Amino acid sequence: MTQHHPAERIVVLTGAGISRESGLETFRDADGLWSRHNIEDVCTPEGFRRDPMLVDRFYNGRRAELAGVQPNAAHLALAELERAAHDGRWNGELLIVTQNIDDLHERAGSRNVLHMHGELRRVRCTSCGATPEWLDDCLPDTPCPACHRPTLRPDVVWFGEVPLHMDRIQTALAGCDRFVTIGTSGTVYPAAGFVAEVRDHAETVDINLDAPQIPTLFDRTLVGPATRMVPQWVTELLGA
Repeated sequence: MTQHHPAERIVVLTGAGISRESGLETFRDADGLWSRHNIEDVCTPEGFRRDPMLVDRFYNGRRAELAGVQPNAAHLALAELERAAHDGRWNGELLIVTQNIDDLHERAGSRNVLHMHGELRRVRCTSCGATPEWLDDCLPDTPCPACHRPTLRPDVVWFGEVPLHMDRIQTALAGCDRFVTIGTSGTVYPAAGFVAEVRDHAETVDINLDAPQIPTLFDRTLVGPATRMVPQWVTELLGA
């Protein structure tokens, strides 16, 4: 009789560190976007009400920047792992939960991706709720393609707003066998609390550029650039 091993369920949480290696500016680094922009002005609902043109221009700039970068080896390795599940080389399921608003995971080929902080290449209509894909500039008088009202905003979760897809994320965390974080600071909640939620039933791995300064809840820490460590980890997984 052949034994059927149950599929391994992996949840990967990615943060700014994975996109930084593609050349995208991060928000929290010492020389990042927050050092030049006031968070209250460009990343809160109040800031948008106060000066929608300023906020639209800020995100138009981020969208233009995104057009000039490509997925890196870490994004490509995760997409390869998903492909391996589909073509039978790996008996597993992979869900990527990303705190990033870029589309580099999708451009690398990943399909099973949840953007908990929204997507830069989408806008949201506050009148009809449509969230169309959006690659061009958006301004306060730009009409919604669905209802034609000029009530579009970036489809991004701002400070004070609830992250997206939390029900699906919680279900995936509750049922995962392995939880891996890549390039995340571990300081932004609710994502920072995920490792504590899964410790009783999942192996936990942290892939980060720097070794943790304080005792960590993770079973393993892999220290180095995501472009090197993630392909290594995926190779190890597929080899096993």
